[in-house]
Amino acid sequence: MINYPSGVNPKRSPKTQASKNVSYGKRGMGLEELINEANSYYLSKHLAVIHKKPTPITVVHVDYPDRSMAKITEAYYVQPSTTDYNGVLDGHYIDFDAKETKNKTNMPLKNFHQHQITHLKNVLENGGIGFFILGFTTRSEFYLFPASILIKIWDEALRGGEKSVPYSIISQQGFQINSKMIPSLDYLPALKRFLKYLNV
Repeated sequence: MINYPSGVNPKRSPKTQASKNVSYGKRGMGLEELINEANSYYLSKHLAVIHKKPTPITVVHVDYPDRSMAKITEAYYVQPSTTDYNGVLDGHYIDFDAKETKNKTNMPLKNFHQHQITHLKNVLENGGIGFFILGFTTRSEFYLFPASILIKIWDEALRGGEKSVPYSIISQQGFQINSKMIPSLDYLPALKRFLKYLNV
């Protein structure tokens, strides 16, 4: 058992190239699985080096049902994690997290955490590329959404602003990830459009 610890918008540009019929072949897969599949593909084709970060845990109890097999039955996270993914693309350090919702009209801010926001602020301040991959599962739509915009919305929420990010903002200011056969969630073209937008 794992125990959890307690614990200015950029100018608009024609960056979202939405496809009219977005269809993902592996709808049964979760967003994280789709990203992991894409990352393995990118690595095998020498397109990018992006990995899921390991989460540090402290093991409390281990069962040994067999001599050659150990099973962790109780552990806890040492500290809240930062974001799930980081790596390198075309000489740029990138850092991001993935969130999904069944809502059609917004992405609730409760899906995000303060330590993730703080971490991505630090990444941006040090010249890294930070973003979120946001999935609207009911719509079968996925977007690369700049961390800078999410951070501003988060800060406004702390001052009494909206507690969610409207779909309209995500679809207009994000970079839509179009469907593909292999990998199913090919987010690299959207990321390259984002880098071009940032002029880096």
